[in-house]
Amino acid sequence: MGNRTAAPQSTAPEAPAPPTGRASGSAAAAGPRTSGSGHAERVFLVQTAFAELGGSAHGPGEIADFTGLDDSVVYRILQSGVYQRIFERVDRGLYRLRTSAAQLAFTALDHRLDGAQAVLRELRAATGNGLAFLYMVAPFSGAQRQCVDMAVGDSDLAELGMTPRDVLSVTRSLRTGASGRTILAYLPEVLQQRVLAEPVPEQAGPGVYRDNDALLASLAEVRDVGYALGYEECMAGWNSCAAPIMWDGAIMGAVLLLKQKSVMPKAPGGVIEATKEAAAVLSRYGAARPAMEG
Repeated sequence: MGNRTAAPQSTAPEAPAPPTGRASGSAAAAGPRTSGSGHAERVFLVQTAFAELGGSAHGPGEIADFTGLDDSVVYRILQSGVYQRIFERVDRGLYRLRTSAAQLAFTALDHRLDGAQAVLRELRAATGNGLAFLYMVAPFSGAQRQCVDMAVGDSDLAELGMTPRDVLSVTRSLRTGASGRTILAYLPEVLQQRVLAEPVPEQAGPGVYRDNDALLASLAEVRDVGYALGYEECMAGWNSCAAPIMWDGAIMGAVLLLKQKSVMPKAPGGVIEATKEAAAVLSRYGAARPAMEG
């Protein structure tokens, strides 16, 4: 749309670094349990535990042993997740991810998801070494996004205003950036209104939508054409293209392709099609995922 249709997420959201109590990779953390350095970090760890432990259901104690978190902390997160319809309680005090929260199985940040990384690398190659990112709807918030994977080659993340910690678990307003507006376009109206009520992030670029009517019009365009273009929305000097990832008719996330304005003043058809194809492949992951029991 005009000079701004969805922009990149060059400035990934701030997120806590992995807790020192958790062992790198998997398995239970060594040493005494910790309450974690922040709520988002603890929720992130619980989601990861479900993915890496495998199986259908797990108890608070098992999750606590895996993550190094206190039993009481894990229990509160699980209870909140049940209320939010992210987890469900089964017999004998066991919990599992709800089918309606399939995005958690995808983003529970199981780093073994090599398929997604391959898709992003292919997108990077098809777009002349563009920077490819995978954003998913953030768990425990229907109105934020989370960067869960990327393919940037040897690019210096500092050039993008990001740190490795930011990329691991980051949430940011959906009203900025191609990936944000792509997700926002397919969310229920009540969530759209919540996002529109948010202030424009101070770090936003010169191309950010500041007028809500223009922002809403851009969302309609995203739904019409199936992708979003962003022109310096997140930061000066960077343009982007994003396409939605849909599972069972619901928005799960977006694929984002980011390039410098000097290289991509306007997104060519090849970039748009490659981005849409990457999103389509990841959308098919949802159709192929194993059905949950129960």
